[in-house]
Formats: sequence, structure tokens, C-alpha cells
Amino acid sequence: MKTPPKNLLAGLIVFILATIACARTSSAVPTASVPPATTQTAKIGLPAGESTRTLTHDGLKRSYVLYIPTPIDWSKPVPLVFVLHGGLGNAESIIHMSGFNRVADQNRFVVVYPNGTGRLSADTLFTWNGGNCCGYAQEIGMDDVGFMRAIVTDLQTQMQLDPKRIYATGISNGGLLAQRLGCEAADLFAAIAPVSGTLNFTPCKPSQPVSVIEFHGTADQHIPYQGGYGPKAVVKVDFASVADSVGFWVMANKCNSRPQTDWFSDIRHDTWPGSTDSSSVELYTLIGGGHAWPGSVGTPAGADPPSMTISASQLIWEFFVAHPKP
Repeated sequence: MKTPPKNLLAGLIVFILATIACARTSSAVPTASVPPATTQTAKIGLPAGESTRTLTHDGLKRSYVLYIPTPIDWSKPVPLVFVLHGGLGNAESIIHMSGFNRVADQNRFVVVYPNGTGRLSADTLFTWNGGNCCGYAQEIGMDDVGFMRAIVTDLQTQMQLDPKRIYATGISNGGLLAQRLGCEAADLFAAIAPVSGTLNFTPCKPSQPVSVIEFHGTADQHIPYQGGYGPKAVVKVDFASVADSVGFWVMANKCNSRPQTDWFSDIRHDTWPGSTDSSSVELYTLIGGGHAWPGSVGTPAGADPPSMTISASQLIWEFFVAHPKP
């Protein structure tokens, strides 16, 4: 396997600083914080709050951070949401950026924050194989879709998951992987929610309808709204446009070709109704918005400022609730 040139590695580091940039460059996988023993636990002893779990997939030791809110009703199946970090990020960075733990506390669902992979064993800046991007994971053809399936299998031994309410969201490289999950794991995921991440996997052949909600800024210079190479897209990738990505899902789900459109503040909201098996496609276009998670309070200095007009995390959960598998 060839080592990429130094200028590409440097470029990737710049990419994450603008994309995720919350990653803490510690020398280990993010450490979970476990609440006091008085908090409620899962039925086989998983602690409420954050905990780090590991499993072996495809011969590699992989990890993810699990978040369990308290209290939670274990007498019935629980929904599960995957939240995927961006390129050269990690689970800890997207926990901070997305604020999904708070949404889980308010709505009583389980969240997983998987870690991608890096070239070195000591890496904490990871990538995903989202199709034509990005970095180490894409170069070696990492089976990240299989890893997500393995996480579900692992959790099914610990709790009763609702098979009709398993969802995935992610930003940038994580958004690309969320798109790929819709293509290759439609049997598992009821809906996906890419943030600043278009569909860059071919051929995309979902086995059944998948509801999709996307968020993308018109001034995104990493994964441009119109597609192609952006001024800050230092990875050598010709990204698909938002129109092409959304258009694919509209056709795949047999939605009405003409959307219903609402405008408010700096947001255009398009909805394509009338789709197969009650699936739906929605797009939030952030006018003048950059490469960021809307509503994030965890965006570091130097990264694109997020729109605070909407909370992507809250809207994503509301969309997920409305779109379980039939």
C-alpha cells in the first residue's frame, strides 16, 4: 500500500479543521464518561450515559461510543440513531458538535457514535469509506457498512432494539457514509440524514425505500452545493451536487417530482411528498451557509460558523420519528 504524499496529508488535516475540528488529539480512543452508579442501567448492565464499546470486524478491532439516556423504558423496543463524525474526526468530536445526547435525553432513544479508522494504531483522527472519499478508509476499501451492521448485532445482545426505527446521520465524510448506508443497508436503516454530505457512491441500489433529509449550505467550499471541486476541497474528489443527490432519492422513492417549498429567514425547505411506503425526501438549503452542522454550539474557532436559524439535530429526530419502516 502506498503512503499518500505529504501535501495530501496536510490538506486532509486542513479539511478536518474546517469540517469537524472538535477532535481532541489525545493518544487514545475517546474515553467514555460513565454516570454514578445510581443512574438507570440497561437490562444486561450497560450503564446510562456514555460508554465505549469495542468489537472485532473484518479482522480489526473497532470502537464506538454508546449513549443511553435515563430514564428509559426497557419494557419495549427502543429506537437507535447512528451519528457519524466527519473526515479526520472521531466519536468525541461529533458528540460535541451535534448535541445529540441532549436530544436523546428529551426523547428517550439510544445513540451510537462510531469511530472510523486511521492509518496508524495510535490515530484518533479517522475517516470513512463513503464511496469516492475519503482518505485511508476509502483507499483500502474499509468495510464501514459492515461495521455498522456489526454494531447493531452487538447491541441486540444487550437490549431490545426496534428494527423499524434504526437511523443514521453524519456530517461531511460521515454524511457521505450515511448516504452509502441508504444505498447498501436499506434493509436495516429506515431513514438517513446527511449534513454537508452528498451521494458519492455508485451504483446506489437500495433494496427498499429509505427516507432522506439533507442539510447543505450554498456557500459550502468543501463539498460544494453545485458539486465538483470547491476552493477548500483539498481532497481530490469531484463531489456530486445536492440536486443530483436529492434527485436520486426522489426517483428511488417514487416521490412527486415537484417539491413543496417553504422559505424562512436564511432557509429554503423543500419536501417531496407522495413517496413509496410513506417514505419522504426533504432538503434544508442554508442560503449562504458553509460546511457546518446547523444549530451546533460546539463549532470551534476557525471553522465555518453554523446557521442558528434551525437545529439540525432536533429536525433530524423529528423526521426520524415520522419515518419508521412500515
